[in-house]
Amino acid sequence: MTTQVLEQLKLSAFDYDLPESLIAQEPSPVRDRSRLMVLDRKSCGMEHRIFIDIEQYLNAGDVLVVNDTRVFPCRLGAKKRGGGKAEIFLIAEKGRNLWDALVKGGVPAGKRLDIAPGIEAEMVEDGPGGTKTVRFHGARDIREVLSEIGKTPLPPYIKRDPNMLDQERYQTVYASHEGAVAAPTAGLHFTEELIRMLSSKQIELVPVTLHVGPGTFQPVRTDVVTEHRMMSENYEISDDSAGRINRAKAEGRRVIAVGTTSVRTIETAAAKDGGVCPGKGDTSMFIYPGYTFKVIDGLITNFHLPKSTLLMLVSAFAGRETILSAYRAAVAERYRFYSYGDAMFIR
Repeated sequence: MTTQVLEQLKLSAFDYDLPESLIAQEPSPVRDRSRLMVLDRKSCGMEHRIFIDIEQYLNAGDVLVVNDTRVFPCRLGAKKRGGGKAEIFLIAEKGRNLWDALVKGGVPAGKRLDIAPGIEAEMVEDGPGGTKTVRFHGARDIREVLSEIGKTPLPPYIKRDPNMLDQERYQTVYASHEGAVAAPTAGLHFTEELIRMLSSKQIELVPVTLHVGPGTFQPVRTDVVTEHRMMSENYEISDDSAGRINRAKAEGRRVIAVGTTSVRTIETAAAKDGGVCPGKGDTSMFIYPGYTFKVIDGLITNFHLPKSTLLMLVSAFAGRETILSAYRAAVAERYRFYSYGDAMFIR
């Protein structure tokens, strides 16, 4: 690599200044009335609209690839036997009442926590990356009571407790396959009415599934971007979805990803000829500048954290300087940032 390329792949090259007041703490009152920046990655031109205007920038035959994962209430408040609070953040089910989890509160293996009347959590053993294996007692299946005792897993930069509204709004309207611990937030702007409007224009929504894991919030701790390793996440692409994407590509129609998770799913499953292979699997794909996209022609996304892998992905698609310039404009125009924030359409 040249010195210039290495400089551009340093973590510091993906930093920007963001006033804390622009970090959205609440969802937009109406999903599709959030703001929309339309960015042309070739001319670097930009327009400022509202999200429902997205249909004006889409063409008949376009395919929007959406992530239909569903967030589950994976945050469990707990009490220590000797007094004090703890929290269990469920990550992945290993078997009935046996889970991999992140546990806050300094609870060693062998100890038990009280979760709800008659329900206990036993710390079985320490796992990789600060995780623990947790076994639940007192419930036939802890999954059956999560809707009663669990909380919506809002991101750490939302500085409030989750409420009833979050149960609806931190979820896409097309969410159908439960398993995510964070929402694919670019999809939060879509309403059922907007989807019907797009369908009437012969714009297809094609679902894929990637169960977003806690790694989406994992900071990059290496000075050189290429040394970072992503946490693995489960994905699935049906035969029907792969076929619809592949037909669009063969016919010269645009494939537009809704969110970075959709990008990583279809690019993981992409063949050398740009076709998408159906199936299930795990992906730890890390996309940063220098990556050659095989499938996507456009991207709908939110505004991402400084120095994050998500910012690196959009920089790979549109160019680092173009993205950072757009982010500076978004700050000047007082767009709302992150999960509950506004959107960008990169075409």
